[in-house]
Amino acid sequence: MTVVQFRQTGAGEPAVERRCQNELMKFILSVIDSATGSATGDEMHAIDAFNERLVAAGFWILAAGLGHPTTATTIDNRDGVSLVTEAPYVTTSDYVAGFWIIDVPDHATAIALASDGSRACHRRVEVRPFL
Repeated sequence: MTVVQFRQTGAGEPAVERRCQNELMKFILSVIDSATGSATGDEMHAIDAFNERLVAAGFWILAAGLGHPTTATTIDNRDGVSLVTEAPYVTTSDYVAGFWIIDVPDHATAIALASDGSRACHRRVEVRPFL
């Protein structure tokens, strides 16, 4: 069975998204923190156990921690001239410090796994679907 979903594109024109009922959906679970590499030993063990559960269930695609925003380089080449800035595109006290990319049956499963991931890493986790 094919499910057809309509969504707006950035240009305001509708786009049709088709997927099979049994096809998995990809989500990014972003770990929100105010420090990089701040996980304690116990949190790292819990994260490792959570990762092993994702792999065993067949949901795992990729996970990684990210460098501190001060290590970011932002490139803006929208006007034909590449502007390179040795800084993040936005400065905030909280930022994405890591992520999981998962492939799951539905949004509810992604939310449940994000809850488990938040408990494991002891951080807030944002859930967003891939388009």
